[in-house]
Amino acid sequence: MSQIKEWSAHLVRLNQHNVATFRRAPWAEISGSLGDLGTLLPLMIALAAQGSIRLASTLVFSGIFNILTGIFFGIPLPVQPMKAIASAAISARQDPSVNVVVAAGQWVGAAVLLMSVTGFLHRAVVFVPVPVVKGIQLGAGLSLIIGAGSSLLQPLHWIDPVLDNRIWAIFAFVALVCTQHIPRFPYALCFFILAVIFAFIRVRLSHQSMPWLEIWSPQFVLPSWFGKHDAPALWMAIGQLPLTTLNSIIAVAALSADLLPSVNEPSVTSIGLSVAVMNLTGTWFGAMPVCHGAGGLAAQYRFGARSGASVILLGSVKLVLGLLLGDSLVDLLSKYPASLLAIMVLAAGLELAMVAQSLNKGAPDLWQTSTSQAGDDFLRRARQSRHLTDQERSERWTVMLMTTAGIMAFRNDALGLLAGMLCHWSFQASHRIQQWQTRRRNLPCERDALLQ
Repeated sequence: MSQIKEWSAHLVRLNQHNVATFRRAPWAEISGSLGDLGTLLPLMIALAAQGSIRLASTLVFSGIFNILTGIFFGIPLPVQPMKAIASAAISARQDPSVNVVVAAGQWVGAAVLLMSVTGFLHRAVVFVPVPVVKGIQLGAGLSLIIGAGSSLLQPLHWIDPVLDNRIWAIFAFVALVCTQHIPRFPYALCFFILAVIFAFIRVRLSHQSMPWLEIWSPQFVLPSWFGKHDAPALWMAIGQLPLTTLNSIIAVAALSADLLPSVNEPSVTSIGLSVAVMNLTGTWFGAMPVCHGAGGLAAQYRFGARSGASVILLGSVKLVLGLLLGDSLVDLLSKYPASLLAIMVLAAGLELAMVAQSLNKGAPDLWQTSTSQAGDDFLRRARQSRHLTDQERSERWTVMLMTTAGIMAFRNDALGLLAGMLCHWSFQASHRIQQWQTRRRNLPCERDALLQ
């Protein structure tokens, strides 16, 4: 009973924080809620257009998950597509059916649920050193930047089409740079409104269908867990699982502590359970497999979000759109200007990559051990008192960059993790060999001292 009261009090505090933050800076929270559109829209539109997900169900359930995430975590934790599953579905020789895609999400959800309840995720946080986690975050940020350039900006022309070209991208970039030092400027909100206006105009000019009233009617989807397709669900899930575990659970928990130290960061177990529940519920109705992600959190923080109020607001809008308009939004969303979307993705990637700067100053592993029994006043002083030698700094940077290099070279978070861990273990082994050699050299001196 006491635990229930304690949990209820914690939930009340989180939502008091949500309300207070929204009242203090409403436009910043609204703008920040749109920061993750750069990840959501391209993948959601592509999957909906080829029939691999149901757009209405995706909007409804991702909206519900946004609302619940904001209430229970109190931070702008995103709900975004599972990138590896989406990429496999989009690049498959034959468009996989919705039955295959949702089955892949359920495989991942079941695996994450098992890792959460067995405590594997909690042990993984202790096992994976901070430089490797920072390397995963840096790799994810750089991947977002490269993706913005290669997938969104490079295909654009300089003038044509008039409402989506490189000139608009340059304009959005200049506006981003000029407003970055203006506190809580609603950049994402302003450019989202501009992009929606452009999308309406482009749909109108192309004589495609405008959004109309289409009430959502839930339809059950039978997953194809073992179907013999070009992209079997199990293999899609195997490709997604390392990305979900590392970037969507471990890295996002660490990032929340870096960006929002005043709010109790969620545990990896609670984030894992959230990912599991999302993919074991909405997918039965054709909703897109989703997860949380460090890139989305960095994006929403970059554009002003500081509490769960931002994602609650976003979820409410998505829920209403899914219930009332649903699949009729496909044509409008497909005309969303890539030029404006790319700059938002670029800003998100930069925000995520910048967390690497705290590796050797302010990282959690630099103060936890020395202040585990200290008071709050001493805790703040001790966090600054941890001193690293030049060799320690160099080794930590090397481990982080080796992790990032593995991710960038192989486009695989698991291989990046392996590269970083091998580098970390090699340094540890070298130190132990040096300590053993030092003890061996000092042993005769100690023996002589004892004999005297």
